[in-house]
Amino acid sequence: MLGQHLFHVAGKKYVNAVRLAGCQPLIVPTAQPEELDALLDLAHGVFLTGSPSNVHPSHFGEDVYDPSLPLDVDRDAWTLPLIPKALQRGVPLFAICRGFQETNVALGGSLYQAVHGVPGHRDHRAPSDAPAEVQYGLAHEVVVEPGGVLSAIVEQPTFRVNSVHGQGVNRLAPGLRVEARAQDDGLVEAFSFAEGKGFNLCVQWHPEWQAASNPVSMALLTAFGDACRKYSQNR
Repeated sequence: MLGQHLFHVAGKKYVNAVRLAGCQPLIVPTAQPEELDALLDLAHGVFLTGSPSNVHPSHFGEDVYDPSLPLDVDRDAWTLPLIPKALQRGVPLFAICRGFQETNVALGGSLYQAVHGVPGHRDHRAPSDAPAEVQYGLAHEVVVEPGGVLSAIVEQPTFRVNSVHGQGVNRLAPGLRVEARAQDDGLVEAFSFAEGKGFNLCVQWHPEWQAASNPVSMALLTAFGDACRKYSQNR
């Protein structure tokens, strides 16, 4: 809701990130199930953004833990079926934060609804009253799993990321491969679908934040953009 009306909203930082990848952004506000194939016929890649909202826990067999947190059942209704379709086709997929979480759920995994309440895990949330530069500042190290998609892109065993999420991967979906974990508590921070026909990578942090000045972010966006161009040419 903005004021008294419903809006479809896409953050400018995500649109900018698609342009930094060398691609033309096309914002899709919502879709009906019967429209998904037609949308994928148009797309050279799928970029799943973060969001203030969470995936509804009914999709992984749980009740809502904290009713004060926003949900978005309209987004669930079309992104959850979109994800396996994109992977099956081999459409390049890059997913961030909520996009990372909904990919795990779409493929049969589950989430911690409050990572900070799970024994052995740190609080991965940012201070809500801090300016954006603090909220999205580098917060902790991730350890890259060798031999994977992420390792080939960043070519370094560890790097620092921001941390602006309350939820996280609990049970990893079948077929997903861990690409990175948080150094301090082992929480999954990146994964890929190992059997996917095309490029796919999902990350829990926000590489789109001030991406142009972050070498890791630019490497990720460049890899996604290159995959989109290759997919377009081959198709």
